[in-house]
Amino acid sequence: MTRALQTTTVDFNESTVAPAIINLGPVERIPLGEGREFSVRGELVAVFRIREGGLRATQAKCPHRDGPLADGIIGGGRVICPLHAFKFGLETGQPVGNECESLKTYEISCSDDGEILLRIEK
Repeated sequence: MTRALQTTTVDFNESTVAPAIINLGPVERIPLGEGREFSVRGELVAVFRIREGGLRATQAKCPHRDGPLADGIIGGGRVICPLHAFKFGLETGQPVGNECESLKTYEISCSDDGEILLRIEK
C-alpha cells in the first residue's frame, strides 16, 4: 500500500525561545503502527505511533538519501527507510546494520487528554 506523504505545519509563537513543548494535535491523527511528518520551527520531524503503545520522534529524512522516514515500516523498535531499507532504532536513532549517521531524536509524549507533545530545541 502506498501512502502519499503529507506534512503538517504547526503554528506557534515565533517569539518563543528554545526549548519549547509544541502541541502537535490529537494522537488519533496518527494510526497505530504508522508515522506522520510535521514541520515544526523549520525542522521536519517524523512522529511514529508504535503498536506497543507510545510515541517516538526522529528527524524526518533518512541521512542516506533523504528518504521520507514517516512513510517507513515500523516494528520492533525500528523504522525502515522506504527508499533503500536502511534501519534505525526509534529510541536512540542509531543505525542498525548500516553505517549511516544516527538520526536526531526528539523527546515526545502524550498528554492526559490525548495530545501529542513534542519538545524541540531551536
